[in-house]
Amino acid sequence: MHGQNDPLALALLDLARFISDTRRDRYLIAEAGLDLDPAFLPLLVRLGTYGPAGVVELADELGRDHSSMSRQVAKLEAVGLAERARAASDARLRIAKITQSGQAAVAALAAARKRALDQAIGNWTAADRETLGRLLGRFTSALQALTDRSRQDLSSDDEAGSG
Repeated sequence: MHGQNDPLALALLDLARFISDTRRDRYLIAEAGLDLDPAFLPLLVRLGTYGPAGVVELADELGRDHSSMSRQVAKLEAVGLAERARAASDARLRIAKITQSGQAAVAALAAARKRALDQAIGNWTAADRETLGRLLGRFTSALQALTDRSRQDLSSDDEAGSG
């Protein structure tokens, strides 16, 4: 166990391992009836769930470098699931957004995910399911706030060191 005995930390490690397992992505894609490279799943779901974004923003959010993210957006464009358009705020910027076909794929993935969740925790009470959702949301918000503070601290350190 390598000295790790905190049940919350262990559960989170197990969850992270589950989420990053490409077999899960392949399963979800198959359940949704899609023909999609699993590598594009996070990008497609991100665009379909949170809306249009630039390549830099997408790369940052999905933990990829800008050039590979640009290639992924181009591949989603090639199969008709995404498109790029000039940003209204700055014509130099190109924003990736989901197409109607992409939105249909995201809806199919959401339905497949719901079916899988229903199979996994369908015997839980509605109150337990609501509590899990509420606490996960609260937990994610707390982690995001911590990450945002760390980024601000690092940015401040960078600015102080360069001046």
